[in-house]
Amino acid sequence: MDQPTSAAPATAPAPSEAVSAGGGAAPGGGRLGARLGPVAMVVAGGLSVQFGSAVAVTIMPSAGAAGVVALRLAAAAVILLAVCRPKVRGYKPADWWTVVAFGLAMAGMNGLFYQSLDRIPLGVAVTLEVLGPLALSVIASRRAMSVVWAALALGGVALLSGGGFDRLDPVGAAYALAAGGCWAAYILFSARTGRRFPQADGLALAMAVAALLSLPFGAVGAGGALLEPRTLALGVAVALMSSVLPYTLELLALRRLPAATFAVLMSLEPAIAAVAGFLVLHQALSTTDALAIALVIGASMGAVRSQARRRRRTRS
Repeated sequence: MDQPTSAAPATAPAPSEAVSAGGGAAPGGGRLGARLGPVAMVVAGGLSVQFGSAVAVTIMPSAGAAGVVALRLAAAAVILLAVCRPKVRGYKPADWWTVVAFGLAMAGMNGLFYQSLDRIPLGVAVTLEVLGPLALSVIASRRAMSVVWAALALGGVALLSGGGFDRLDPVGAAYALAAGGCWAAYILFSARTGRRFPQADGLALAMAVAALLSLPFGAVGAGGALLEPRTLALGVAVALMSSVLPYTLELLALRRLPAATFAVLMSLEPAIAAVAGFLVLHQALSTTDALAIALVIGASMGAVRSQARRRRRTRS
């Protein structure tokens, strides 16, 4: 998910705190409504991200992958800076270095991911990209069960490659895997930025850094095509669908949703991407590809639930 998702799940409320914003946790239907509301927000955010990525693919013939990334990040930065109006005084150099690192990870994640979309199907690209956060989760867990989830994910990757990534386009697959590495870095620096900056100020500043890093590549790669009305309009639409709207929905959802539930829902991103690729880009997946995506989703969900159970045992 070029996306992205923030590391905010680390600060999500405990299950006992996930009640409706209106006050008491009403029994039965009230609790179910409190759960379904934020779940719907997360799913809607995932749909927005992946369909935004599908729309971005349609701009690539005219603006190129680098041009699309520059448009998306620049538009998202302008919107977030205007809405958040972050303060820039009173921070230490270490705070600014964190924001720069966060922005660098964001620029790398988006740039590499869109380069992969230019070469391989959307669902496959997101499946390979999600291996970055999954690897981070497995490494952080350091438990024997993590080996099972890692093996399951590797089995999915082996099915996708069909014995060799040349079936997919090795360069596109490499870009997606590298984007996954940047996504893992994004998660780490997002958490650090969230601790150092209030509300979404750090995100807005990091988005501005990412935009500044991406604009030169977009200008060189796309040139005057970036200024075409249709390209600009679609670029703003991609920024809204892939950045502004999902970030807002996730922020609202995380106030009432347990971290583990959020992470499990985010594990569905490859499946959502496959649907978006089929409906918007007519990228049909083979049965083998669908099975491979299911294996990676299962591994991601399993790793998340294992960590959640471990935390519960630790607290008890």
